[in-house]
Amino acid sequence: QVQLVESGGGLGQPGGSLRLSCAASISIYSLNTMGWYRQAPGKERELVAGISRGGVTRYADSVKGRFTISRDIAKSSVYLQMNSLKPEDTAVYYCNGGRDWPGDYWGQGTQVTVSS
Repeated sequence: QVQLVESGGGLGQPGGSLRLSCAASISIYSLNTMGWYRQAPGKERELVAGISRGGVTRYADSVKGRFTISRDIAKSSVYLQMNSLKPEDTAVYYCNGGRDWPGDYWGQGTQVTVSS
C-alpha cells in the first residue's frame, strides 16, 4: 500500500505564502501522476496542481501564477509552493498519486486557512 504524508499546512495571511510537502513511501517516479487537491466546506474536491511522470505540470485556473508544484524524485517528495494567498484558498489540501487524475492513493489531508 502506497502511503502519502502531507505536512506544512496551517494559518497563512492574505498575500502571504505557505509551502506544503508530501512524502511518498515509494519512488514517486513509479507513479504516473502526482498532484495536490483541495476541498473547501460544502464544495467538491478539486485539482489544484499536478505533475506527470514526465514533468508536465497542470494548474487550476484559480491558482495559476500563484502556486507552483515541484518534486524531488530522490526524496520521493512533491511540494506545493503557495504565494499570494487568498481567503478562498482555505481548504483541506490532499496529496494524491497514481495512474490517473486523480490517482488511487491519497494522503490524510492538511488544513490550510488563510485569514488575517
